[in-house]
Amino acid sequence: MLGAMQDFELRVPRLIDHAEREYGDREIVSRWFDGSETRTNWAGIARDSRKLAQALERMGIGKGDRVATMAMNHSRHLVAWHGTIGMGGVIHTINPRLFEDQLAYIGNHAGDRVLIYDRMFQPLIDKMKPQWKTIEHYIVFDGEGPDSFEAVIGAEDGNYAWVEGDEREPCMLCYTSGTTGNPKGVLYTHRSSVIHAMAEIQPAVFDLSTQSVVLPVVPMFHAVGWGMPFAAPMVGVKLVMSAINEGKVLCELMNREKVTHTAGVPTVWFAMFQHMDETGDAPKHLKVVTIGGSAAPRAMIERIMKMGARVNHAWGMTETSPIGTMGAPSHDWDDLSFEAKVDKMVCQGRAPFGVELRTVDDAGNVLPRDGESSGRLQVRGPWIIKQYFQDEGGPCLTADGWFDTGDVAVLHPDGIMQITDRAKDVIKSGGEWISSVELENAAVGCPGVAEAAAIGIHHPKWDERPLLLVIRKPGSEVTADQIQQHLAKHVAKWWLPDEIHFVEALPHTATGKLLKTAIRDQYRGFQFAAA
Repeated sequence: MLGAMQDFELRVPRLIDHAEREYGDREIVSRWFDGSETRTNWAGIARDSRKLAQALERMGIGKGDRVATMAMNHSRHLVAWHGTIGMGGVIHTINPRLFEDQLAYIGNHAGDRVLIYDRMFQPLIDKMKPQWKTIEHYIVFDGEGPDSFEAVIGAEDGNYAWVEGDEREPCMLCYTSGTTGNPKGVLYTHRSSVIHAMAEIQPAVFDLSTQSVVLPVVPMFHAVGWGMPFAAPMVGVKLVMSAINEGKVLCELMNREKVTHTAGVPTVWFAMFQHMDETGDAPKHLKVVTIGGSAAPRAMIERIMKMGARVNHAWGMTETSPIGTMGAPSHDWDDLSFEAKVDKMVCQGRAPFGVELRTVDDAGNVLPRDGESSGRLQVRGPWIIKQYFQDEGGPCLTADGWFDTGDVAVLHPDGIMQITDRAKDVIKSGGEWISSVELENAAVGCPGVAEAAAIGIHHPKWDERPLLLVIRKPGSEVTADQIQQHLAKHVAKWWLPDEIHFVEALPHTATGKLLKTAIRDQYRGFQFAAA
C-alpha cells in the first residue's frame, strides 16, 4: 500500500464533541416564551445531550427510532437534536403551525415514539394525543414534575459514549409543508448533514467563525433550522435563541448580545422594519443578514444594506437540506456601485460546492446559462433528496438523476441563479410568462405597501392577466394609481396588473410563504371589470 487516510465516519456527534473540546465556554443564550432567559455553553449542551441519550435508551428507544419535537428555538431544543442523534435515533421536528390533520398524519407516518415539546403547545398536544398512535412518551421542555425535561435528564450522569455506525445512516426527519396533499418526509443522513454544515460555514455562504454571534430567527422546526444547529458547533459560534420573534424582542436581543449574524424569512424583516419605524431603534452590530424562504423584495435588501450589513439572499428547500444557493459578494464587489450590488443581491446567488444546477424547458431540454432563458430549476448533490421517507413511489428524480424543484429560474453566465416563480404560480399572458414574484417584490417597494400578492386571473383574450392584492402599511392611504405608477418604473408595461385590490390580510403557509393556492381558490371565478 502506497499510503492511506484514516477511516473517519462523518457523523453528527463529532460536531458536538468538537464544540465541547474546542469552544466549550462559548455561550448559548435562550429567551423563552414567558420572557425568562437561560444561559449555557457548548460544554453544557454536550453534557446534557449525553444525559438525554442515556434517558432515551432507558425508555427503550433504539437506533433508528424517531424522537419528535414541537418547540421553538432554545438550548434544550438543541440538546434534543444532538442527544437523539447521538444515541442513534432520528430527530423529527414537527411544525406546530401545520393543520391538525397534517400533524396527525406526520406523527403517525413518522412512527414517532417520543415527543418533547414546549409548554406553550400543551393545548395542541392534548388535542392531538388521541390521534397519534405510536407516541409512548411525552416530555415537556419547560415543564415541572417527573415528565419535565430537566427531571428526565437530571436522573442521568452523562457518562455516555455516542452510538457509532455508518455515516449514511439517518439522523433527522423533516416534513415538507406542502400546500396540496399530505406533507412528505425528507430523511437526512449523518453524512449529508455534516457535509452541508461544512458548506454553510464558508465565507461565501453563512460566513461563520468563532467570532460570530448568531441569532437564527428561522425556527428549528423549519427546513432543518437552515442547518444552523449543525453548522454552529462546527466553528463554536455564540448562539442567541428566542422563542419570541417580535421585532422589539429581537432588536433588543441583537443589540444587547451584539449579534453579528441572523437568518430568517422576509416577513421577519417586515416586522423589524415596523419596529424600527415606530421607535427609531435598530440592530447595531449586524454584519450578515441571510434571507430565504421566499424571494426578498429589492426595497428590503436596499434598506438592510444601508444599515451597513451584508445581505445573503438564499434559496433552498426542505429537500435540499436546505441550502441550494447563496447570494454573497462577488470578486468585483468593491468596484461596484451600490445599485449594482443590489442588482446582484436581488438574485439568489451561486451554488456552493456540493450543489449543481440546471434549468430545462417543458420538453426536458437543458437551457443555456444566458441570463434570459427561463425554465424549471433542477438540482443534484450529496445533500439533495433522492427519495421521500417511506415513499413506495421510489426515487423522486429524473431519469438522469436530477431533482425537479418546482421553481422557475434563470441561470446567468457568471453562475448566478435567479428565481422567477414557482412553476405553478407563473402568470401566462398572451403566451408569455409574467413573474408573480417580481411583480410582488416591485409592489412592496412602493411607499405605503406592506405586502402584496399577484395571481393570474382568466382573461378572454390574453388567457391570464395579473390581479394584485395589496396590504397597506398602518396609516397609509396609498392608492391603486400610485402603485401602478411605481410599478411602471420597474416592470414591463404589459406586466402591469389589470386591477389592484386592497385587503386586510393575506393567507400564508406554515413557514410564512404566501399561500397562493388559498388566494387562487378565493378568487376563482373572479372577472376583471374591463374584460
